[in-house]
Amino acid sequence: MAKNKVLIGFHAVTARLRADAGSIGEIYHDAARRDRRMTDLLAQADKVGVRLLPVDGKRLDGLAGNDHHQGVVALAEQVNLSMNLDELLDGVQGDPLLLVLDGVTDPHNLGACLRVADGAGVHAIIAPRDRSVGMNTTVTRVASGAAETIPYITITNLARTLRAIQERGIWVVGTDDQANQDIYQAKLTGPLALVMGAEGEGMRRLTRETCDALVKIPMAGSVGSLNVSVASGVCLYEAVRQRR
Repeated sequence: MAKNKVLIGFHAVTARLRADAGSIGEIYHDAARRDRRMTDLLAQADKVGVRLLPVDGKRLDGLAGNDHHQGVVALAEQVNLSMNLDELLDGVQGDPLLLVLDGVTDPHNLGACLRVADGAGVHAIIAPRDRSVGMNTTVTRVASGAAETIPYITITNLARTLRAIQERGIWVVGTDDQANQDIYQAKLTGPLALVMGAEGEGMRRLTRETCDALVKIPMAGSVGSLNVSVASGVCLYEAVRQRR
């Protein structure tokens, strides 16, 4: 088995156990931790035949690269979620919901966006290859299991990709502080791609010009904008509300 991915913490390990337990090589766990959460995880892993290795905290720190592992680390095969976008869209049942991130380079923000996207039922996150942080251990940890479920597709040319999905009948809505309508006035039903720009910089000019519509999140206080993961949550769940 090619063990080339480290899963850190209860959320990530549990998500992989549920999705594809056979891809896990072994689970290292804190030998001194015997609380209910740990015993439940170990029972679930033992039931599907995953190898369990009790170790001390120092060994876990070394495997995880930090001490934020909650006492559990798994070594597993890399799951290929970064499939071809056309292939993914061809397999979607119902109206696709996509999250597009233009210029998100902070791993904590990307991890939080993955978590929000998973909760909202997003089919994939799309990001330009040269303006994104990419998947790493920090992203996986912050995503709390969502990195195991949400396809993260990196592409070479974002504007070209947006035009391609528009040709498939997907409405592309970008977020911009200067937009004339707010997110609650926009129609977010049907096939939809929501485009979020980097915090501070926003979307690039060509990305903005390619969108079918622009919306803004109304801000009532002194703060000018929201963190990109928070903004993604606001917009995605408004789309969820409308689509229901």
